[in-house]
Amino acid sequence: MASLVALLEAGTTPWRREWDAASGGHHVNLLSGRRYRGANPALLTLGMHLRGSALPYWCGFSEAKALGIFPRKGSKAVHVLRPQVYQGVESRLAEPGSVAQGGQVLAGADGQQSVQPGPSWVSYRPVALFNAADLEGEALEALIQKRRQAEGAVLRPEPERLVAADAVLSSWAVPVCFAGDRACYLPVPDRIQLPDRTAFHSAGALYATWAHEVIHSTGHSSRLARDLSGGMGEGGDGGRAYAREELVAELGAVLLGDRLEIGSAMANHAAYLGHWIELLRESPRVLLQVLSDARKAADLVCPESGGELSP
Repeated sequence: MASLVALLEAGTTPWRREWDAASGGHHVNLLSGRRYRGANPALLTLGMHLRGSALPYWCGFSEAKALGIFPRKGSKAVHVLRPQVYQGVESRLAEPGSVAQGGQVLAGADGQQSVQPGPSWVSYRPVALFNAADLEGEALEALIQKRRQAEGAVLRPEPERLVAADAVLSSWAVPVCFAGDRACYLPVPDRIQLPDRTAFHSAGALYATWAHEVIHSTGHSSRLARDLSGGMGEGGDGGRAYAREELVAELGAVLLGDRLEIGSAMANHAAYLGHWIELLRESPRVLLQVLSDARKAADLVCPESGGELSP
């Protein structure tokens, strides 16, 4: 957390990453090639920035050791989150001959105590991963080349990715108005405002900005009902609420950009950075809470399926 705050103080938003087909696109396991899902791509992008790596390939200590690969001395792991699903049970006296969902008979003619599935819940266990740039061993280079070849074989050409991104963002329930020189989400009319398409220096910049505002719109009271009432100019709690929502939109756009393969490239805003520093210093848990909100927002717009380590 101290490293993250230091980067923010330096005016850097370290979770942003241009989509780089040459170095590999999605964050994947170095050995299996499985993608890391949920909010973990944002954590791994931050980890890449902190160590100056351009390789989105990761693996755990034990699986690397089995191949004779080890972290360099002084290397630090990045901790991602593995979901642990727990299923509760509840006991009750069933009605004679009653049948549970799925057709299981719970009690005989004279009735008996039955055990049924109760509420389920999820907790997250930190998992340590090392970046390929922090590893060494004879087998490493061949694994990196294998992963690059595999990723290159499945990566879609940029025009195809941009068309697909346009289709996903255009199909989102909130209407978009292209006019003026502002990019914002207006909660009361429930509308996204973007500058004219020609005002953006690239198609990628357009879609990254659009994704940011789409994430904001998921917080509407009819959707995920986040607090959208704050304003940066209001100070106090209003400023913090606004900064928190901007951080959700920022990280949500990173996750959405990863799923759509367009990256994320919003301009830094000094006021946001200052408020984010305050938020993160106040409680390190804020980052986990914001990541959870960002993941829920990205899931609402562009659900993902399968994968590895999906918080």
